[in-house]
Amino acid sequence: MTMPKAPNQDTLWRRTARTPFVTSADLPDRADVVIVGGGFTGLTAARHLARAGKSVVVLERAALGEGASGQNAGFVVPNFALMDPPAVIAKLGEDRGGALLDLVSTGADAIYQTIRDEGITCDAEQPGWLNPAATPAAAQLLRQRADHWRARGRPVRFLEKEEIRQQTGMAIYEGALLDESGGTLHPLDYLTGLALAVERHGGKVIEHTPVTATRQDGDGWVVTTPAGQLRAGALLLCTNAFTEGAAGKLGRTTVPLRVYQVATKPIDAATVARISPDRRPVGDTRKNLFTYRLDRDNRLISGGMAALPWGAKARLGTAIVARLAQELSLPEVPETEVVWTGVAALTPDFLPRLHSLGRNGYAGIGCNGRGIALTAQLGRTLADAVLAGSAEGLPIPHRTARRIPLHGLTPVAASAGLIKARLTDAFSSSKD
Repeated sequence: MTMPKAPNQDTLWRRTARTPFVTSADLPDRADVVIVGGGFTGLTAARHLARAGKSVVVLERAALGEGASGQNAGFVVPNFALMDPPAVIAKLGEDRGGALLDLVSTGADAIYQTIRDEGITCDAEQPGWLNPAATPAAAQLLRQRADHWRARGRPVRFLEKEEIRQQTGMAIYEGALLDESGGTLHPLDYLTGLALAVERHGGKVIEHTPVTATRQDGDGWVVTTPAGQLRAGALLLCTNAFTEGAAGKLGRTTVPLRVYQVATKPIDAATVARISPDRRPVGDTRKNLFTYRLDRDNRLISGGMAALPWGAKARLGTAIVARLAQELSLPEVPETEVVWTGVAALTPDFLPRLHSLGRNGYAGIGCNGRGIALTAQLGRTLADAVLAGSAEGLPIPHRTARRIPLHGLTPVAASAGLIKARLTDAFSSSKD
């Protein structure tokens, strides 16, 4: 049996988790499907496959939650961060693009339905998600975006300037998009709940078992770990931006984006009523975007990125809390409770994608900053590929995996992009 080890990073979610998970399974010799990666994508795929009667084994290199699924801010946002519906249609065509839009836009509903179906306790709230516009041009874009989503039957509408001021207490916004299907949750408790659901349905979830190699063997796969080898009929690679071991096949096709998250000590009820009367999470349109949400104890949670990596965790923790105080006109700078960091994976076209690894082998990646809602649909689509024996015709684009040239330099490009974004915001503010 694999013994549990201490997690690598202190996060708010580790401190406040209510549902423990301890590996209880030995590595079997065989399975119908082996899934590499125990994040939201891998566990969602495992749940669907187990419910379909497949014997499933999920192999997680560390403790559950040590990747992006346990290190994000817990926003459940059912749309694309950097692609409008018309752009998706223009790129993929009406049929394929429309299918992808419908899949993505129902991601939050799928998350909350799973939570209800499996009885997962994870502080789930679905009050909607607010996307405020910092300039008149951005407000016009959001108005059009809301129209596009509403035309597809989604509960999305545009809020005027006074409405968003009432929702945030901030007078700088020109309006906002409200997606009423969005919300928040406790990501580590949700992840653990998924793992427990997989095991209830007959699957196995094994932590601290890194996969060092995978190879095809006839119609199946051989997966190598320090604990031994496992043979399976099908393989799913769900490793996000990791680039070690078997994950290197997938991680080097994306740009890793390091994000820092901060949770403050709980704030007072009067401030909560002023800045978040309906407890809706917020993420605005600025290039250096401003985000915030509340947890169950009314801690403020926000995040940001560092232009320079040296000493970034301590520096960003201070800067993010100072920005919260300034933007939200707080009476004083709140006390920081914990700072943590994680990595998101961005694809070059900002769309999710499936890759074929060989016969009965598939990989999925590219949540592009929408890693809770979109993983519900990415994991389900990967499960559908295994059940159908093909990734063709599925709503997520099927692409050839291509390593990004000079992948090791992508963090430098990300830093340069952040500096440019901050200058763009400053320039836009000066014009206003």
